[in-house]
Amino acid sequence: MITQTPATQPAVSRLARTLRWLYAVIRTTRPRQWPKNLLVFAAPLAAAQMGHGLGYALLAVFAFLCASASVYLVNDASDAERDRLHPRKRLRPVASGDLPRAHAVAIGVVLAVISLAGGLVVSEPGLSAATGAYLVISFLYSAVLKNIAVLEVLFVASGFLLRVLGGSAATGVPLKVYFVLVCSLGALGVAVAKRYSELITLGAEGTHHRPALRHYRPQALRIAQYAIGTGMIVTYLLWAAGEGDGTRAWHLASAVPLALALVRFGVLSGQRTVRPVEDMIMRDAMMLACELSWLILFIVGLYWTS
Repeated sequence: MITQTPATQPAVSRLARTLRWLYAVIRTTRPRQWPKNLLVFAAPLAAAQMGHGLGYALLAVFAFLCASASVYLVNDASDAERDRLHPRKRLRPVASGDLPRAHAVAIGVVLAVISLAGGLVVSEPGLSAATGAYLVISFLYSAVLKNIAVLEVLFVASGFLLRVLGGSAATGVPLKVYFVLVCSLGALGVAVAKRYSELITLGAEGTHHRPALRHYRPQALRIAQYAIGTGMIVTYLLWAAGEGDGTRAWHLASAVPLALALVRFGVLSGQRTVRPVEDMIMRDAMMLACELSWLILFIVGLYWTS
């Protein structure tokens, strides 16, 4: 056991403050949201090829990790006062005072620059364009668009799609039209579910932290969620039906666990809870079982004739 002396106490105190600060920074970047950035693998996975190589895909993951972290840091600094009125968001580091606003903004700017530089370093401007579009849309959303009903949901969904497009640009693997539509509808479904969950959980109080909620009605959002889910399955089947003879049957079969996952997601998103919608996708045992079953069938279909 190390005994602290008056001479070592300031150093230990500084180290403790630094570690608390670093922990606050990491919390603000939302580690639980990091798996979203794996969407950059959608194009290589669907095409069963890595294009320029795994390193390019991993670079795209890192670029979007930096971009999304930048947005979270800057947005939390901007929304600190409003977040303090939310039952869960008030615990965020900036809102609670664990991370100074100025620090959050400064780190966010640095990460934004790094995210834009990723594509330029490997001479893939399409990746920089995707991360740049993500940053512009995200900051516009935070400043203005989040208060415009319907439009704000579309822009939230665009963040998911830009990750897919960024991965395609980085690896040089083109996306098929139907697969882009599947990804787009899936992203839109998640965004609509987020608003539905907030509305039924927070009610009128929710308008204090998200004014656009006053323009939505639970029943309309629920109908939209079901319609989007149905459209996603139909589009997925159209994509699967267009695959080669050796993979078509497997991909058509993979629509079953995908549909079950959407049904389960509908049930979970209909519950009153302050948990983020993303937690329902990543932490529910039944959802994970459906997702794993889909992934196995999908991958088998890709490599069955290889």
